Amino acid sequence: MKLKIFDLKGKSLGDMEADSNLFGVKENVEVVHSTLRWLLNSKRSGTHSTLTRAEVRGGGVKPWKQKGTGRARAGSIRSPLWRHGGVIFGPKPRDYSFHLPRKIRKLALRVVLSDKARGDKLKIVKDFNIDQPKTKLVKDILDSFNLSEKKVVVVVDKISKELSLGSRNLRNIKVLSCENLNVFDLLNADILLMTESAVNKLREMF
Repeated sequence: MKLKIFDLKGKSLGDMEADSNLFGVKENVEVVHSTLRWLLNSKRSGTHSTLTRAEVRGGGVKPWKQKGTGRARAGSIRSPLWRHGGVIFGPKPRDYSFHLPRKIRKLALRVVLSDKARGDKLKIVKDFNIDQPKTKLVKDILDSFNLSEKKVVVVVDKISKELSLGSRNLRNIKVLSCENLNVFDLLNADILLMTESAVNKLREMF
């Protein structure tokens, strides 16, 4: 497979041979799903908490005597059957994260990158250097690729201060370094713009 290389004005500069280990991995839904679940679960705070009947304030006195009133028997006003009573099997603080081997996580990234390449949703650019931290410069680059209405993830070897400041006011673009590449952002993107140096670095990483 060959990938086209573009300049920042959207003009083709030639082709590059795609690394089969990076962009030629077959589809694997199970691996991607497991990695996405691992990523999202690790971000959950897990601070939700409800009160059981033992923790709700009050309820220590029997509301009325056991027999003779004609009413249903009751032992506490904090019974889960009552309004303002405790909660049965409600959520308690917990850790949702789980262990997933690094090998699986790396495979998931390669699977998603390969899928983007096969679907023509990956564009390689020579570089993504801007000389001033201006939003207009980044917007002009997106316009040259007709991506102003698309969700774009830009993958670079190293994020420059100018690029970081110039892109942060645009809602549809996210800039990631190779080290921060993740399955969630890749799946969420309509198009990937990846610099040539980022491709070379990913080859070393994978």
